[in-house]
Amino acid sequence: MGLKIMIFPKNKLKNVSLLVAMGLALPAIVHASESDKVIKLEQQVEKLSKAVEKMKQATKVKTKGGGIEVESADGEKTFEIGGRFQLDYNRFDGAYNADHDGKTGSDLFPRRIRTYVEGQSDDWDYKLLLDFSEDKGEITLARLRYKGFENGPTVKLGKIREDISLEALTSSKHITAISRPMLANVMSPYFKYGISAYQYFKDSGLRYAIGGYKGGSFGTDGQDENGDMGLSVTGRLTWSPIHSGDETLHFGVWGSQREFGGDTLSAKFARGEVRNTNVRLVNYAAGGETFAVNDMTQFGLEFAGVYGPLSVQAEYAERDVSAVDSSNDNTYEGYYVTASYFLTGEHRVYKKRGVFNSPKPISDSGAWEIFARLSQFDATSDTQGTKAEVITLGATYYYNKKIKLMANYLISDVTGPGAEALVGEYNDGDAFTARVQYLF
Repeated sequence: MGLKIMIFPKNKLKNVSLLVAMGLALPAIVHASESDKVIKLEQQVEKLSKAVEKMKQATKVKTKGGGIEVESADGEKTFEIGGRFQLDYNRFDGAYNADHDGKTGSDLFPRRIRTYVEGQSDDWDYKLLLDFSEDKGEITLARLRYKGFENGPTVKLGKIREDISLEALTSSKHITAISRPMLANVMSPYFKYGISAYQYFKDSGLRYAIGGYKGGSFGTDGQDENGDMGLSVTGRLTWSPIHSGDETLHFGVWGSQREFGGDTLSAKFARGEVRNTNVRLVNYAAGGETFAVNDMTQFGLEFAGVYGPLSVQAEYAERDVSAVDSSNDNTYEGYYVTASYFLTGEHRVYKKRGVFNSPKPISDSGAWEIFARLSQFDATSDTQGTKAEVITLGATYYYNKKIKLMANYLISDVTGPGAEALVGEYNDGDAFTARVQYLF
């Protein structure tokens, strides 16, 4: 066979060269195209990852009943709005309505309509609590708090609650009865302007609190005859050797020294544990006169035990009055004992502040609690004043954490040298109280 040599025209040779070049370049082009797709896919994945990370870091908004809570992803910054509504019904007779011949009286009224705003930023937090019940609009609490001391105390200032009495320190949202016992209402001024420091030691269960407050409670206007501000110093020490699960053991002691500057001590120490009655049953001046006071010392002892659904709580307190006329110096004292039981198995919740919160119902059908309380306060001297004793029986239905219904029946007895002047022949009385509470 002979060798054939093919000669292409010049223009065809150019086309063949182009085809050969394209053939050689095709794998590279395909590879480059696939590479671009991979790069684009990686870019999309990266964008998606950043979007997911942003979502993780986004502010969280929660609803709490009718309230709203906003929280940053790291939990360092929060803002919350909420409140409570308590509608009460009272029906009472005898000593409670002695000025109306002991006949039956009644009332329906909003006991508390409160709304709050609170927030946190790093080591600082704040809370503002406003009350609009019973034709009033006032600041109940205005607190600024610092929690940045490592292994040190928390400091709070503003209009804050004084550390007096376990029952007085427990929020009205969580108290067992509709009204607090006479001891708490006699001894505690509740919220006053001042500054305090406190610290809780979890391992030992010890907690201390110490604070200084502006005067202005129990009859004094908070200033002496020279216009100088009166002061109160209050401290509390609690110990909870058992504070886990459904068992709690709590002991507490508190004391308060209060300047009066020669002002007159208010006569009406406390109601007989029923709001809006015609007569306040604890009155140190009944059958006598009020008197001016230099200073006043108060102290109290606390006990509480929780054993599953059963709980017992008790307090004793004294008020020692140093009068301008020393012949009026006197000591007044009171106590209460409360026992409660959850028929549905819940238990009272102990908080590190040395107070109690309400339980969350175990089942969707809610929780039932029954209780009994014996309460007494003696505001008598040899010649004047009254001593009141109140027995309260009650039941509470917790529909859920937000809604509860309460009903109490109270039996009161009034004695002492000033009893006749205060209540006449009606030295005992009965009352029925009820409450609907909603938290938002």
